[in-house]
Order: sequence, then C-alpha cells, then structure tokens
Amino acid sequence: MSKFSDFKLLETLQATLAEKNFVAPTEIQNRAMPMLLNGQSVIGVSETGSGKTLAYALPILHLIKSLENDGLPISEDSQPRAAIIVPTRELGEQVTKVFKPFTHTTRVRVRSVLGGTTFDVAKRNIKGKFEILVATPGRLVQLLERKLINLSDVRILVFDEADQMLDAGFLPDANKIVADCPETRQLALFSATVSANVQELINKLFKETEIIRSKGSSKVVPTLTTINKTVIDGKRFPLLEKILAQPSTGGTLIFTNTREQCDKLAKLLTEKNLKCVIYRGEMDKVQRRKNLKSFIDGTVKYLISTDLASRGLDVEHVDRVINYHLPKEMENYLHRVGRTARAGRKGVVVNLVTERDGALVAKLGSISSKK
Repeated sequence: MSKFSDFKLLETLQATLAEKNFVAPTEIQNRAMPMLLNGQSVIGVSETGSGKTLAYALPILHLIKSLENDGLPISEDSQPRAAIIVPTRELGEQVTKVFKPFTHTTRVRVRSVLGGTTFDVAKRNIKGKFEILVATPGRLVQLLERKLINLSDVRILVFDEADQMLDAGFLPDANKIVADCPETRQLALFSATVSANVQELINKLFKETEIIRSKGSSKVVPTLTTINKTVIDGKRFPLLEKILAQPSTGGTLIFTNTREQCDKLAKLLTEKNLKCVIYRGEMDKVQRRKNLKSFIDGTVKYLISTDLASRGLDVEHVDRVINYHLPKEMENYLHRVGRTARAGRKGVVVNLVTERDGALVAKLGSISSKK
C-alpha cells in the first residue's frame, strides 16, 4: 500500500489520518497492518523510530470500533478488548499519546495502569467500561492476582519494545498475562532487536508466527549522520566541551555506561555552567520524571543518561546523541542512536572512541543504512 487511504480502515480513522497529515505508511506499517487487520498474529522487527506503535494501533482501533458498529459494544466493567504491554511508564504514556487523536472520532476509551504510579491510581484507572488497556507487566499482574481486571474478552494482545521488557526478566509476567487471555486472541510482538530473551518468548508464545523484518532492522536509519571522535590520553571531557560548543537546534542526549559515570558527568557539566539533568535507575522516580519533562519541554538542553533512556523514549526534538562512553554491545548502540533521526527526521550521533572500543567501531560500517 502506498497510502493509508489504500487500507480498508474505518472512515473515522481515515479522517483522523488525513487531519494529522499521515499520508504514506512506513515499511513496518505497510507490512504489519494488513496481517493484523486480517486477524493474524505478527512479530515485527524494525528499527527505532519506524512507526511500530501506529502499525498496531490502527488495526486495534479498527477491530474494536467494528465490533461496536456490529452491535457488540463493551458490556462489562474492567474488561478490555485489547491490551498493550510496555516495559516502562514513559513508553506507556507515549503509546497512549499515539492512540489519543483517534479516540476523539471513534470514542474508543484507552486506560493505562503503569509502574511508577500508586496502586490506588491504577485501580481508579480501570474502573468502569473501556476498550483498550496500556500496561506495564508487573502492575497488570498485580491487578490480575487481585481479580480487579478481567482479560477474558481480549481480542488482541501486543508486546511493545519486547527486548527491553524481557531484559528486565519479565518472562513469567508475560506468560501469566497470556494465560489470562482467551486462546483465540491475536498476538503481536514489536521490537527493534531480537535478544536471546525475546527469542525465548517467541519460541514459547509465537510458534509458527511470521516474523516481519524491515530492511532497516539491525541498521541505523539513513537520516542519521555518524561522527567518531578519538579520545586522546583519556581526556574525554575537554572533547565533549568542544562538541557541545558546536551549534545544535534541539536537545542533546548524552549516554554513559554506569550510574556513577552519569552523576560524575552531570557534575562536570554543571560546574561549567552547562545546565543538564540526569535520567537513570536507582533515583527517585518523581525526580526522574521531572528531569525528563524539563528536557522534553526544552527547559534543559542536555539529558545525561544510562541505557535506561535508550529504549522506548520518543523525544521529538532530540537532534543529537553523544556516546560519552560507548556501550559494549551493538544492540545497545542501536537503541541509543535510535533516540534521534526518528520518523524521517535528521539526526547526528557523536561517538567518543578509545582503543577499547575498537571491536564495536569496526562493526559500525556494516550497520549503516546508506548505500
């Protein structure tokens, strides 16, 4: 399909697509949507920023609204017809944001139960009738164990950013959630990479399911420019200062490998009157969200982070990623650089390279999407 209008979507969805000026589907949308609309289960592996969320959101909305139009509306409280499982609260909020414009015309209700909020908030969010649930695994399992939510009417279950979810050891929760859904439900899994844990989930739950791999999966997008800077005599910070002195119109996301490195770098930048915030594990969640908000709204230009920010976050104005410390694994590199040059926009990644990074740097040429 060359245009969204070629898909047999409900008129209400087509109207919103036209209003939002969404004309041409991305590769993963083009390949996954027909299968999902046809009731098939799907595994979609595609580079970050390629539009995976909309690839499943549109079929879900079409399916649920079609049931209602056929005289089969939701009849029970706390019993959704679609569930999207996400690894983090931040990604859950982003997924909900993708659905929101389409709910105005369809009147389909989307609720979320996410980690990082109180259990009382989660209970309030699932009261009454609603069609779509966005949830983190741990929080959803808590609600299932207390019989506060019922998945017996779920028609489609989606695991989004599955590689991050399973890296955190969520396989038992995933199995519990699947077991609470009907055997006839559709399944979908979307991921930028297939780690060993993701492969384990695929082997257990997605037997004989077709895997769609976009041409750009396991590669960086062609709109990303890569610059490697050699660190001489261990002098990273002076090199970073020179990079930050160069003009940049958007936000800059700077990655370190450990929490200690993250804190140390933030201290050095602050001492140079370069306003920054940190985003890492083992910090107050309220403060972490506050820091992220200040970066998203442009109050602070520099976000210093560990790999916690490398997956799922979609901050539109990030035009530069700096690997202050390069990761050891290519998979982590792909996730980091995927925070910029998203959805066809241009972006730059600057890598601070030492002799120890030789093995990774040698591989970088093979993952370029440019011919």
